[in-house]
Amino acid sequence: MTGTVVFVDGATLTLAEIMAVAEERAKVAVSEDAWVNIHAARSVVERIVQEGETVYGINTGFGALVRERISAADLSQLQVNLVRSHATALGEPMHVPSVRAMMLVRLNSLCKGHSGISPECIQQLVSFLNMGIHPHVPRIGSLGASGDLAPLSHLALALMGEGFVATEGGKRPTGDVLFEHGLIPVELTAKDGLSLINGTSQMTAFATLAQQQLSHLVVYADLVLATSMDARSCSLTPTHPFIHKARPHPGQALVANRLRQILHGSDILLGHADCDRVQDPYSFRCAPQVHGAVHETFGRLTDMLKIEVNSATDNPLIFPDPANPGPHEVMSQGNFHGEIVALTCDAMSLGLFELGSISERRIDQMLDASRSELPAFLAKNSGLESGLMIVQYVAGAALAELHGQASPRSAFSTSTSAGQEDHVSMGATAAWNLLSGVRRLAEVIACELLVACEALEYATQTSSPHVEGLRHLVRSVAPALDGDRSTSEELIRLADELLEGRWLARLEAEHGRLPR
Repeated sequence: MTGTVVFVDGATLTLAEIMAVAEERAKVAVSEDAWVNIHAARSVVERIVQEGETVYGINTGFGALVRERISAADLSQLQVNLVRSHATALGEPMHVPSVRAMMLVRLNSLCKGHSGISPECIQQLVSFLNMGIHPHVPRIGSLGASGDLAPLSHLALALMGEGFVATEGGKRPTGDVLFEHGLIPVELTAKDGLSLINGTSQMTAFATLAQQQLSHLVVYADLVLATSMDARSCSLTPTHPFIHKARPHPGQALVANRLRQILHGSDILLGHADCDRVQDPYSFRCAPQVHGAVHETFGRLTDMLKIEVNSATDNPLIFPDPANPGPHEVMSQGNFHGEIVALTCDAMSLGLFELGSISERRIDQMLDASRSELPAFLAKNSGLESGLMIVQYVAGAALAELHGQASPRSAFSTSTSAGQEDHVSMGATAAWNLLSGVRRLAEVIACELLVACEALEYATQTSSPHVEGLRHLVRSVAPALDGDRSTSEELIRLADELLEGRWLARLEAEHGRLPR
């Protein structure tokens, strides 16, 4: 890890900071200001235990067992039993960046000062993150209400020294790893277990990682669109500001402005300014309206996450009132319900399909000789060679997966815990679905990029600095065709680059930052 430190206070955590911690580019520390609220909430829990008040989550059973009163002598065992019984997740293990993001989101929520968790649990979470100790967490098990109970229980189990820790070779018993790092298992006390496992941290982690990758990809989608526009000799007229003032949706205006800047200085555009083509196909002409709508959906995802990562999402919540202590300080409520995450992620998944769908249509436009006036499938020797014919097939296969992922996960709910928890969000499922879909979209756009760069090989004039810069970067991975060859590895590498954003940073540094 670098010397960068992300200070956690429950209120100011950014999505970029989550990504830095997830990728082990930053360490974590709890802000000094946060400890005041943490201790204040904890003191309420300790008072309740000392005075014998009956409060859900502290000295009662959970879910449908809420009416079961637990004795003071059993409160610690209650929390341990809760974590052990709820650590029942299934499926493949979460990958390390997702686990680290989930740990940080949970930590930040606890530092908001409404959970009543003991400081020792918070310190253990910080130590795990900074020492690179990553709980082995099976991915499947959250219903998205009562939070992400099963996955977060595997996280809590590791803090207790139980369960497993993820390693490069698979997993190891947590106790062995803690011993090697000089750590001791945390001892759960009243409310600690519930505070650790009740919250929207897994779904928020998945959604944040997806948002961070999309922050590059939605800009790349416009760069690749512009590359295809010049490769197909399309008009820039549909991006004219007058058009988008007549229908002033901010997303389409943003995309139109971005396209104008990307293609500024293109000799290809100037060369066909007086051509007799009246209108371009919809996949080019209507791209500001389609890409723009997706940009607005992406904006809503970003805005939602900025709030969610700095929210208290467990139950009950504690609102200390030192001047007037009493039962009113603890409130049972539903902040653990992930509906906002689920619905927003589902909308974004539909947006991914739309971006992929219009991208695939542009691929078709460039490969069809009857419409493109280019060699069939861009082959050097059409007939003997297939050129990039199968690139469209591959894009279509990835698009088919995106089509399935466009189906809303939040549309399904199930009643659990003997009817006490009778409506759930499936937020974790929706967020994972989104994160998976981002990769498929990157693959479709990589296919369009490869085709567009090959089509530009037939242009007699140069495109704009941004487009030519992008084409130069592509050629470092995928040379121009000189006969048929496998392009599989090239497409995979292009998709990787689109997700990581390094090329975008270079292009903007060399040729000017694009509008956001």
